[in-house]
Amino acid sequence: MKAILIDPEARLLDVIDLADTAQIAELIGYHTIETDEVGEQGDRLHFDEECFIRGSKGRFQIDSLIPVAGKGVVVGADGDGGLSDVAMDVEALRARTKFL
Repeated sequence: MKAILIDPEARLLDVIDLADTAQIAELIGYHTIETDEVGEQGDRLHFDEECFIRGSKGRFQIDSLIPVAGKGVVVGADGDGGLSDVAMDVEALRARTKFL
């Protein structure tokens, strides 16, 4: 499925193909994953729940959400709690993202 990887260290947002939820943990680098809603159509930001405790490199913030350290993945959510293609366009997300 289509997702967006946010890499604050490189200051990049990339559209990626995501196979499953296990791949989110691989991309972020940790299995302690938290999510926040970032889109009107159910898109969710997945990030390391302990990102500040670990001292992950690079930080970013989407709109007025609490800043995140380390990588994040934005992917859609279906009505049953599963994943789906991200609805948001990468350029729209880029306009809402600040690197700190």
